[in-house]
Amino acid sequence: MKIMIRKDVTGTLKAYLPKKDLEEPIVSMTRVQMWGGVVTLANGWRFELPEMADDTTLPVTVEGRRVSSGEE
Repeated sequence: MKIMIRKDVTGTLKAYLPKKDLEEPIVSMTRVQMWGGVVTLANGWRFELPEMADDTTLPVTVEGRRVSSGEE
Protein backbone atom coordinates (compact mmCIF):
# COMPACT_ATOMS: atom_id res chain seq x y z
CA MET A 1 0.00 0.00 0.00
CA LYS A 2 1.35 3.46 -0.85
CA ILE A 3 2.20 5.53 2.22
CA MET A 4 3.38 9.13 2.19
CA ILE A 5 5.45 9.95 5.29
CA ARG A 6 6.11 13.53 6.31
CA LYS A 7 6.83 15.71 9.34
CA ASP A 8 4.29 18.37 10.27
CA VAL A 9 5.23 21.84 11.54
CA THR A 10 5.58 20.51 15.11
CA GLY A 11 7.98 17.76 14.00
CA THR A 12 5.45 14.94 14.42
CA LEU A 13 5.79 12.14 11.87
CA LYS A 14 2.57 11.57 9.95
CA ALA A 15 1.52 8.89 7.49
CA TYR A 16 -0.96 9.59 4.70
CA LEU A 17 -2.62 6.70 2.89
CA PRO A 18 -4.06 8.08 -0.37
CA LYS A 19 -6.09 4.96 -1.15
CA LYS A 20 -7.95 5.37 2.18
CA ASP A 21 -7.74 9.20 2.25
CA LEU A 22 -6.44 8.84 5.80
CA GLU A 23 -3.74 10.74 7.64
CA GLU A 24 -2.60 9.57 11.08
CA PRO A 25 0.35 10.35 13.34
CA ILE A 26 3.02 7.68 13.70
CA VAL A 27 2.94 6.81 17.42
CA SER A 28 5.65 4.14 17.61
CA MET A 29 8.46 2.59 15.60
CA THR A 30 10.28 -0.71 16.12
CA ARG A 31 13.52 0.85 14.83
CA VAL A 32 14.87 4.28 15.72
CA GLN A 33 15.50 5.19 12.08
CA MET A 34 12.05 3.80 11.02
CA TRP A 35 13.19 2.27 7.71
CA GLY A 36 13.05 -1.51 7.52
CA GLY A 37 10.93 -1.71 10.66
CA VAL A 38 7.29 -1.57 11.68
CA VAL A 39 5.48 1.68 12.46
CA THR A 40 2.21 1.99 14.36
CA LEU A 41 -0.31 4.70 13.51
CA ALA A 42 -2.57 6.40 16.05
CA ASN A 43 -5.55 4.36 14.81
CA GLY A 44 -3.69 1.10 15.61
CA TRP A 45 -2.74 0.12 12.05
CA ARG A 46 0.79 -1.26 11.74
CA PHE A 47 2.91 -1.12 8.58
CA GLU A 48 6.21 -2.69 7.67
CA LEU A 49 8.33 -0.15 5.82
CA PRO A 50 11.06 -0.90 3.26
CA GLU A 51 14.79 -0.58 3.98
CA MET A 52 16.00 2.89 3.02
CA ALA A 53 18.97 5.09 3.83
CA ASP A 54 18.82 6.66 7.30
CA ASP A 55 19.21 10.13 5.76
CA THR A 56 16.19 9.77 3.42
CA THR A 57 14.54 13.17 3.16
CA LEU A 58 10.87 13.68 3.95
CA PRO A 59 8.26 13.82 2.56
CA VAL A 60 8.61 10.49 0.81
CA THR A 61 6.17 7.97 -0.65
CA VAL A 62 6.95 4.31 -0.04
CA GLU A 63 5.29 0.95 -0.53
CA GLY A 64 4.41 -0.38 2.94
CA ARG A 65 2.86 -3.69 3.92
CA ARG A 66 0.06 -3.62 6.47
CA VAL A 67 0.77 -6.19 9.18
CA SER A 68 -2.11 -5.30 11.51
CA SER A 69 -5.38 -3.44 11.34
CA GLY A 70 -5.31 -2.61 15.04
CA GLU A 71 -8.27 -4.86 15.83
CA GLU A 72 -6.29 -7.72 17.40
